[in-house]
Amino acid sequence: MSGIKKLAGQTIWYGASSIAARFINYLLLPYLTYKLSKSIYGEFSLVYSFIPFMNVVFTYGMETAYFRFSHSKDKDTVYNTTSISLIFSSIILSGLLILARQPIADLLSVGTHPEYIIVAAGIIAIDALCSIPFARLRQEGRPIKFAFTKIGGIVINIAATYFFISTIPNFLNTHPTHWLNNYYSPNWSVGYLLLANLIQNLFVLLLLSKEFFGFKWKFDAALWRELMIYGMPLIIAGFAGMINETFDRIMLQWWAPVSTVEAAKAEVGIYSACYKLAMLISLAVQAFKMGAEPFFFSQSADKNAPKLYARIMKFFVITLCLMFLMVALYLDVWKQFIRNPEMWVGLKVVPILLLANMFLGIYYNLSVWYKLGNKTMAGAWITVAGAIITLAINYTLIPHFSYMACAWATFACYGSMMVISFVWGQKEYPIPYAWKKLVAYIAIVVSFFLIQKGILYFYDPFWFQFATGTLLFFVFLWFILLVEKKEFQKLPVIGKYIH
Repeated sequence: MSGIKKLAGQTIWYGASSIAARFINYLLLPYLTYKLSKSIYGEFSLVYSFIPFMNVVFTYGMETAYFRFSHSKDKDTVYNTTSISLIFSSIILSGLLILARQPIADLLSVGTHPEYIIVAAGIIAIDALCSIPFARLRQEGRPIKFAFTKIGGIVINIAATYFFISTIPNFLNTHPTHWLNNYYSPNWSVGYLLLANLIQNLFVLLLLSKEFFGFKWKFDAALWRELMIYGMPLIIAGFAGMINETFDRIMLQWWAPVSTVEAAKAEVGIYSACYKLAMLISLAVQAFKMGAEPFFFSQSADKNAPKLYARIMKFFVITLCLMFLMVALYLDVWKQFIRNPEMWVGLKVVPILLLANMFLGIYYNLSVWYKLGNKTMAGAWITVAGAIITLAINYTLIPHFSYMACAWATFACYGSMMVISFVWGQKEYPIPYAWKKLVAYIAIVVSFFLIQKGILYFYDPFWFQFATGTLLFFVFLWFILLVEKKEFQKLPVIGKYIH
């Protein structure tokens, strides 16, 4: 169990900081859904659906390539080459975004505010510049600075957001003749949110300045070609992945069965707010990714690695199942994070999206086979297949079912990617996953959710919802501890309490 113990330690350090950062960021959900209208929140979501696409282009797989080659090449040479490459590409790509700001703004239905794209370009460029310094912190095992930087950046974002959206307007209401009235525009809410994000990124870059400037201007062209050959397929995979993750907001704005642009933005706002609740399960996925990627590469030479990967998958799926129940069974509690009750109409997408993100997490775990085998093109093709499913379902069904089509498209997409990766991976790099047992665990938690829904159809006061949810949650937990007793007894810390 030493391998799992090591991964658990890395996941706790890196994952806990990412979870803390994301959860702190979740504090913005009730605030923004209270302060912004449905359409403005939708506009905000549309702009932020564009940024992850560009993040993929700006980093072009260099982070994963850094982890891959730092184990087989000179670490400093890899760091120098990736850093120099990202600096020059970020300058060029951000310049292109700024030049194309008006058509991009029109595409996102924010054509009256092309300046949003200028601020977004700054956010994306700094994100790219910070990617390799963050990767180096993880690769060198420096979790304290990693955690402090991640959490500190989110805190700065929240503070800046509150300053722009609440503090300044409140001040100007009591000081109508103040000179700041000449510059502050109440109709520029999305711009101020972007500006807060830019301030956050500048703060993070400042904290990472030692790592960022720690490279030498020594560029290895031969190594760079190897990095690009390895990383380029990840662009395809990443770009297709962003179609799966965020492009549905843009398609929903285009094809929603409503009569006005503002109404379409409102649909996007409802879907995006409810999607945030489903993303709670991604906290576990994010924690795993932070610890797992460097860990998988470091363990790849061990002859017992496949058995270790299978055991990790088991604990990972159990964690995802518990997260699913924690959100799905207590949805009436979590919906309070959305402070605009008009958005609660979209809560029916949450269980579907929870399962979809569970499938995505399992897919990330399964992806070890093509990353270790330098077959990243396989990952690209799998993700492209998912993107085709996403586009086809959304194009066909959004005009009829609005954001429900987006939810089912996400479910179908990630479910298909998970199955394809499993079948293909078992042929290329067999890993003895206990897949029948894991499928059964997922089926059980879905059944528990449906049982609660059936009971609440006849009697649904809040206290009863909470009681049934708690009962079903602990029944599943007891069942897992009973079935996996021997496995849990081997775990560090908690194992001694399992009898």
